[in-house]
Amino acid sequence: MSDIELPSGTRAHMALPDTTGQVSDAVRGLVLIPDIMGLRPLFEDMADRLAREEGWCVVCPEPFPGREAMDLDDRLAAMGTLDDTRQLGDVVQAAAMTRCEKVGVVGFCMGGMYALKASGTGRFDKVVSFYGMIHVPEEWRGSGHGDPLREVKRHRARVLAIIGERDHFTPPDDVAELETAGATVVRYPDAEHGFVHDPARPTHRPDDAADAWRRAIEFLRDA
Repeated sequence: MSDIELPSGTRAHMALPDTTGQVSDAVRGLVLIPDIMGLRPLFEDMADRLAREEGWCVVCPEPFPGREAMDLDDRLAAMGTLDDTRQLGDVVQAAAMTRCEKVGVVGFCMGGMYALKASGTGRFDKVVSFYGMIHVPEEWRGSGHGDPLREVKRHRARVLAIIGERDHFTPPDDVAELETAGATVVRYPDAEHGFVHDPARPTHRPDDAADAWRRAIEFLRDA
């Protein structure tokens, strides 16, 4: 498990299978896109666990390269300045670092939005979006943002969307559009935003989180 640098200069964490510790040992590549707070021990540990338990090579890039010190308010304010060319370029570069033919992408919250966008690159065979925004929120829009749903429609990667029905970031009409576009949608009726990936969140729901993880892992394993 190590910190690496993508060709763009973006910092990332790479986790290798527990065999001989070589990239070539991996049975699948996986790009893990963090939430808005970026690359941190929560996601490093998640990448390490997925590599250890599943035999995957996992690469997790920092979504705010060079601006890691920003607090949440600053990150929210900076969302409109992000550019898909750089963000998705880093995601595709992270996929290349796995040296695997088959590479999936998993993202959470903001990272889930970028996982949906990444489906349009054609690089990923499987996409898992945990409560990712299906359309860019109004307050985040900027000239560098493309529409996540448009990218899902553009390339027919297999998409699994994990959705909390009490999540205001993924309103029912947007979820219905995503489903119509061909995504597999799993809804959790009592869940709010961010209910899976961080046990420290007040919205965390252990039973729903365990079920969502099981579904995501099975989806990624399925050839």
